[in-house]
Amino acid sequence: MSVLRKLEPLLKLIPGVSRPVARVSFYERMKWTALILFIYFILMQTRIFGLQKGAVDYFEHVRAILGGRGDSIVSLGIGPIVTSSIVMQLFVGAKLIGLDLSNPKDRAIFQSTQKLLAMVFCVVEAMPQVYLGMFQPEPTLGISLSMLQSIILLQVAMGGILIIYMDEVVSKWGIGSGVGLFIVAGVAQNIMVGAFNPVPETPGAPAPGRIYQLINSIVTGEAVNPSVVVYPLLGVLIVFCIVVYFESVRVEVPLAYTQYGIRGRYPIKLLYTSNIPVILGSALLWNIQLWGMVFQRTGYPILGGFDIGGNRPLSGVVYYLYPVHGVDMVFGDPIRAMCYLIAMVAFAAMFAIFWVETTNMGPKAVAKQLQQTGLQIPGFRRDPRVIERVLERYIPTVTIIGGAAIGLLAAGADFLGALGGGTGILLTVGILYRLYEDMASHYVMEMQPAIRRFFE
Repeated sequence: MSVLRKLEPLLKLIPGVSRPVARVSFYERMKWTALILFIYFILMQTRIFGLQKGAVDYFEHVRAILGGRGDSIVSLGIGPIVTSSIVMQLFVGAKLIGLDLSNPKDRAIFQSTQKLLAMVFCVVEAMPQVYLGMFQPEPTLGISLSMLQSIILLQVAMGGILIIYMDEVVSKWGIGSGVGLFIVAGVAQNIMVGAFNPVPETPGAPAPGRIYQLINSIVTGEAVNPSVVVYPLLGVLIVFCIVVYFESVRVEVPLAYTQYGIRGRYPIKLLYTSNIPVILGSALLWNIQLWGMVFQRTGYPILGGFDIGGNRPLSGVVYYLYPVHGVDMVFGDPIRAMCYLIAMVAFAAMFAIFWVETTNMGPKAVAKQLQQTGLQIPGFRRDPRVIERVLERYIPTVTIIGGAAIGLLAAGADFLGALGGGTGILLTVGILYRLYEDMASHYVMEMQPAIRRFFE
């Protein structure tokens, strides 16, 4: 018997967002999604009480993945959620969890455990940042250092837990997922600021907005650095076009309702696991950076060394796995760029496999689902094993190739220095594409009751 099953009474005590007992209308889902997005932006602007102004954001380079803002109460962003998902998937992949994820009861235990683990990570990931100097307390408040650190820790941990429940609200009452929504919100904000911001960071300095600089260059004839102005804008367009093309590439398995004589196709997309592998892979790289800083500050730099400020790696594993942004960085250290590229591709392919196994997207689970709905492959007898054998020709291969391709695209976009971060742009386009599909699906079922009855 799995240890997690023994913890089931404890897991039931964790507060949760109840599922709707009746069908939620399309417009109701839109309202919940918009409300959570509004609350998220408010939280991003809510500074941590007791933190020094102008504090350094040590994880600014991965904000496209984590979401949040360095000095806000949601500075952890979606980090705890994604980290708990990584840990649980590794446990499943290593067969350390004796749960049958095709069983609804076991799957509920798995999800509750992952939620509890995410809450634990809210504290675990906040502690080193608070107590090892990544968050600098304000000394002029007249509060003892230990008390102020405890207050900051509580705010950061509670902010992470709020993100967990907001994600749950979107997943059950809104459209898409909260994780995707928060990533899109953060990246969209970075793109708008990076492209159109006309306000110089210091008096006399050029405006940071790339489009503003480009227009100014055309008007005045003043030359601009292509790697700073042109390539980031091109990166956005290139990644957008490639992701839209990848979303359209698919293998279609013919299916039929023999009872009604209706024929159709089951699409297996190249991006079968969507952008989830890149989110998990990038989060793993972020955790390596985080614990590299922890070891450095405790006097054991086993993962590599950082600069005096403690936010830029200089050597070791953390240096070669640090995201490479911009053409100049690629040509400045091609070995480091190659290591980052290999890591992104390998991690994305690995997590694509884990994701398929833990979300009932494998050939056996899909074959069972199709057979239960009365579908079969024309010309073959109605047996889930037949459908499974056909799907085995495609799903494992597409999973690996699609995961590796999305990792390659993410790293390539980072190399171009795309606005919002190459990985962030990649995720945003993929998430928006899926969000559009979800919205269209909910809208069609809202307008066509007959179709809704068929899916229900």
